[in-house]
Amino acid sequence: MIKFGTGGWRAVIGDEFTKANIQLLAKAVADMMHDEGVAGDGIVIGYDRRFLSKEAMQWLACVFAAENIKAYLINKSAPTPLVMFYVAHHDLHYGMMVTASHNPALYNGVKIFTEGGKDADEVKTAEIENYIKNAGEVKEAVYEEGAASGLIEEIYPLNEYLDSIIDTVDMAAIKKRGLRIALDPMYGVSETSLKTILMTARCEVETIHERHDTLFGGKLPAPTQETLKSLQEYVLDRNCDLGIATDGDADRIGVIDDQGNFLHPNDILVLLYYYLHKFKGWTGPAVRNICTTHLLDRVAASFDEECYEVPVGFKHVSAKMYATNAILGGESSGGMAVRGHIRGKDGIYASALLVEMIAVTGRKLSELMAEIREEFGGMQLIERDYRFSSARKEEIRQQLLIAKQLPEIPFEVEKISYLDGLKIYLCDGGWISVRFSGTEPLLRIFCEMGTKEDAAALCKAIEDFLHL
Repeated sequence: MIKFGTGGWRAVIGDEFTKANIQLLAKAVADMMHDEGVAGDGIVIGYDRRFLSKEAMQWLACVFAAENIKAYLINKSAPTPLVMFYVAHHDLHYGMMVTASHNPALYNGVKIFTEGGKDADEVKTAEIENYIKNAGEVKEAVYEEGAASGLIEEIYPLNEYLDSIIDTVDMAAIKKRGLRIALDPMYGVSETSLKTILMTARCEVETIHERHDTLFGGKLPAPTQETLKSLQEYVLDRNCDLGIATDGDADRIGVIDDQGNFLHPNDILVLLYYYLHKFKGWTGPAVRNICTTHLLDRVAASFDEECYEVPVGFKHVSAKMYATNAILGGESSGGMAVRGHIRGKDGIYASALLVEMIAVTGRKLSELMAEIREEFGGMQLIERDYRFSSARKEEIRQQLLIAKQLPEIPFEVEKISYLDGLKIYLCDGGWISVRFSGTEPLLRIFCEMGTKEDAAALCKAIEDFLHL
């Protein structure tokens, strides 16, 4: 029942996300650690604010303790990047985070991180799934006994993680600006981290949606244009310089600029790469997944740099970044990583860099975005999701990915790729991607063209062909 997608294992609470499955996963990882000879290192585990997250962390720990593997438990709800940071900076081979990230509230799950603090790749998750199939009896220690024996230890390493960001960001430049920042943690785990960093830099910080709510205010805990209306209004009403939102476990970011405009994660990626290269003097390529803007390619080319394309799943982004020494890597859903920090996405660090960018350049975010669009042109993106039955999913898969049938495309096609689903590249620089989600039962279409009308026309050609 436990299958890993592009962002770890996620399942509906009470259906597949159960104590039995959670502890079966722990047994599989414990067996693997023993076989690899790394059980003596221990494992760090964190949790977010979702329903049953803390309990699930403790259920995991009880199994590791029974297997004589020390579990370091982060004893307050914390950002996913903190777990990745701890794995990397304490030379552990494994870490786990109980979260379903930006999924709806009825989901929970577990992300697994490997040596260096990176997301477990497909090879490792397939290995874990094999261990699950062959797991023997699952034993669990009593939590209090595990703690008394030292096999379960509660820790709270937030300060060392925050200090690593504070030491990297130009805090002096930010202090000079006296910025007013609005935060929307979306009932998630980023408030303490972001407020600490920004207030240390003498920013005036105001927060909305900070309370603990396992239903996330009835909204999807993903920072999108639809979910950040309140933050937009707040930025305009309070005359803020910037509005920052993070998803439920704080590895993704959403931004409202000084004019109250929602900046798509594609825009944020382009802004950060432009800033790091032009203003900070960094050199190196960029990395993006197949559903992320090609405007990043144009900006990279202007600096005589490459922009590498990888499949969806941040493990692909981080692996390519590491292989090419890229400055930055990201995805259109709001996850991004920067060279020199952790090898995974971090909404906390990305937020700090955006604030630094405003301070160092002396320009408003809207002005910087206008400068980029004037120099490199604009692209219009359409994103659409479709739900379906299992039978319908197989029909679409057979038609599109096995038989490789295509509709008549109303634009000149440059090439077609099946690297991850279907992607059609057009001669004028536009493109459309059609793929099944790795975290939810959805078919996703991303289309980027010079105009919204052309993007809509290309989407319609695919929709009509697949009877969506």
